[in-house]
Amino acid sequence: MNAASFSSLSPDHQRLQALVGAWRGEEEVADTQWADGGSATSEVLAEAQFGGLFVVQRYRQRRDGTISFGAHSVFGFDRQNSLVTMHQFDSMGFVPASPASGTWEGNTLTLLRSSPRGAARVTYAFDGSDSYRMRLQFQPVGSDGWQDMVSGLYRRVPPSVLGDG
Repeated sequence: MNAASFSSLSPDHQRLQALVGAWRGEEEVADTQWADGGSATSEVLAEAQFGGLFVVQRYRQRRDGTISFGAHSVFGFDRQNSLVTMHQFDSMGFVPASPASGTWEGNTLTLLRSSPRGAARVTYAFDGSDSYRMRLQFQPVGSDGWQDMVSGLYRRVPPSVLGDG
């Protein structure tokens, strides 16, 4: 099976390529039931797969010099429903019942996912081709409000500067 070439990708699949690259982030972690608040750094490596039909992302957050959280995400575009999807597996160990899904508004991608614990909303706002802002929020079951969990600014770096551990 041949992979699609970039020029044959739909405009929606082409938009996913904004995530591709090596990124280093400075984050602010909110005080939540899962983590103490404070500053963190992160490394994100995202690669186009299958000719750009999917973007596979590896995320590692560091606090006090050690990895405090990790995630692997697969972004795609569901043509039938006209939605960006994100399947994510992380070091908290919860198995998602379904992917997060959402849409672009301008240069901002917002994805939502529900679980028995509540809803999560993640926003990627691109400031250009070399930086973006991410904000993760959580809404517990039975709550009308969103709680901040993590927010950060991520800048493109050469892949060789990202650590191996």
